[in-house]
Amino acid sequence: MDFLLQFFDFVVHLDAHLVTLFAEYGVWLYAILFLIVFCETGLVVTPLLPGDSLLFLAGALAASDGAFDIRILIPVLLAAAILGDNTNYWVGRWVGARLLKWGDNSRFFNRKAFDMTHSFYEKHGGKTMLVARFLPFVRTFAPFVAGIGVMHYGRYFLYDLAGAFLWVFSMTLLGYWFGNVPWVKANLLLIVFFMIAIPGCGVVFAWLRQRFAAQAS
Repeated sequence: MDFLLQFFDFVVHLDAHLVTLFAEYGVWLYAILFLIVFCETGLVVTPLLPGDSLLFLAGALAASDGAFDIRILIPVLLAAAILGDNTNYWVGRWVGARLLKWGDNSRFFNRKAFDMTHSFYEKHGGKTMLVARFLPFVRTFAPFVAGIGVMHYGRYFLYDLAGAFLWVFSMTLLGYWFGNVPWVKANLLLIVFFMIAIPGCGVVFAWLRQRFAAQAS
């Protein structure tokens, strides 16, 4: 419970924490941001880490407080996003290979589900990776599932790279361009809240719709 409270406080007061961390760690904060983005995109057990809001705030602080150099910030975040996703993919690929090896001898393996996942990612994997970049939780699990489904790596990497560029540049530069706008500075926490809540609600709504549709059929 204490961990959840600390995590909630970190997310809600993310801007203040970033300023404090920069004052304490200086340029090492780039490494901290790299680690957060890498874990959020690269580890299936850390989907609750801030993603969109972190990029937006980092960009805003680069413009308003000079805490970051945008020319360093974007490459660092981009590298973290790409390395995180590809780590996630290969972990999923390893898990998928083990499941195939065990086959029907394992109660965790469902051949039909595996074949459906592979077929889906071969047909729609590119679009999935692009859209998933902008959806919390989905962004964390999509590369892992793509690996399990043995999506062709060359195709996966191409779309993942494009998604990473779109995500990092759009979120960070939005914060950088609007970071000095008085209304944005005055309502930064409110903006962060909506950046977290709206995509999250979309994911929950999609899950509920799919659940009700399954029950109806």
